[in-house]
Amino acid sequence: QAELVESGGGLVQSGGSLRLSCSAARFSFTTYIVNWYRQAPGKERELVALVTTSNYKQYGDSVKGRVTISRDNAKNSVYLEMDNLKPEDTAVYYCYAIDRMGSPSFWGQGTQVTVSS
Repeated sequence: QAELVESGGGLVQSGGSLRLSCSAARFSFTTYIVNWYRQAPGKERELVALVTTSNYKQYGDSVKGRVTISRDNAKNSVYLEMDNLKPEDTAVYYCYAIDRMGSPSFWGQGTQVTVSS
C-alpha cells in the first residue's frame, strides 16, 4: 500500500536547526505536489511549504526566510530544512502529497518538532 514516511523530528533548542524528510513508499513522487503542514495544540493546521513538480516553491508567512523545501525525485524524497527555530515552531509536522491531476493524495503520519526556549 502506498504511503508517506516522515522522519527527522525531535527536540531542539531555540535557534537550532532540523531537517525533516518525507519519503514515498510504493509510489513515485515524480507527478506529485508535496506539501509540509504543521499543527500545534489548539491551533489549525497551517501550510509550512510546498514544492511542485516543476520545482516551484511556496512558503508560509511565519517561516519565510527560515525554511527551505527541496525535492529529490531520484530518492523519492522531499526535505524541509528548518533554521533559526523558535518555540512557536513547536508542532506536529505532516507531509502531504497530491498528484498534479488532483488525485490520489496521501498524508504522512506526522513527526513531532519541539523547540525549547
